[in-house]
Amino acid sequence: MTIFNAILAALILSGAWLATSVRIVRQFERGIVYRFGRVQSAIRGPGLALLVPIADRLEKVNLQIITMPVPAQDGITRDNVTVRVDAVVYFNVVDPMRVAVDVQDYVSAIGQVAQTSLRSIIGKSELDDLLSNREQLNQGLELMIDSPALGWGVHIDRVEIKDVALPESMKRSIARQAEAERERRARVITADGELQASAKLSQAAETMTRHPAALELRLLQTVVEVAAEKNSTLVLPFPVELLRFLDRAAPAESGRPAGTVVTPSGAALASVTSRTAPEPPGRSPA
Repeated sequence: MTIFNAILAALILSGAWLATSVRIVRQFERGIVYRFGRVQSAIRGPGLALLVPIADRLEKVNLQIITMPVPAQDGITRDNVTVRVDAVVYFNVVDPMRVAVDVQDYVSAIGQVAQTSLRSIIGKSELDDLLSNREQLNQGLELMIDSPALGWGVHIDRVEIKDVALPESMKRSIARQAEAERERRARVITADGELQASAKLSQAAETMTRHPAALELRLLQTVVEVAAEKNSTLVLPFPVELLRFLDRAAPAESGRPAGTVVTPSGAALASVTSRTAPEPPGRSPA
C-alpha cells in the first residue's frame, strides 16, 4: 500500500511539473521567455515549449495581420473645407522581442499614431485629392505610420481611407459644379456636331450647284418622306434655285431668244403720238 501511494504521489508531482513547465505555442504565435524577469534571447517557435518551473514565464505574441479601424477624424483641408475622414490600418508583428519588451501596448500605440497621422494628412491635402486621389494619400499615410512602427517591431501592411464625409452645403456646391461641367460638355458636343454637319451641308450644296438636277431629286425624296406619314395637308417648299433651274431648262419661244423683253410695236407708238389735244372753245380753226 505504501508503494502504491508513493507511485501515485510521484504521478501527481509529475503532472503538476508538466502543467507548470510545458506550454503549447501555436503556428501563428511566438513565445518570449522571461527567467526571473530577464528576457531570454531564444524565441520559442510553434510546438511544445519547456520551461523551468517557478523561474520561467512565457509570453505569446501573435504574428497575424491585425485589422484596426481608425476612428473618424475632423479636420480642415488645405483649401479650408471641413471634412470628417475615417480609415483602416492593416499591420502585423515582425519582431516579437521588440513588441514584448519595448512597447507596453503596441496595438494602442499604432492606433494613436494612425489618428494623428490621419489628421496631419487631412491638413496637407486638398478636397479634390481626398475625393479622387486616395491612392497617393494612402501611400503617404502608410509611410507616416510605418516610420515609428518599425522601431516597435511592427510592420504596416496597408492603410486605406474608407470614407470622406462632407457638409451638406459642400455637397450641393459639388453637385452644381458637376451639373455645370456636364452642361458645358453637352454644349461643346452639340457645337462640334453642328460644325461637322455644316461642313457636310456645304459639300452637298456644292454638289447640287454643279448638278442642278440633284436639287429636284432631293425635293422629290422629301415629298416622299412627308407623304409616308399619311398627312392630310402637305406643305411643299419651292426653292428659288428650282425656279431658276426650270427657267433655264424651259425651251425658248419661237423666233425669240430666251430672256428677250417685249416692247410696243412702231405702229402702236405712231398712233399714240399722232393724237392731238382738243382746241379750246371760242377759237375758230385756222
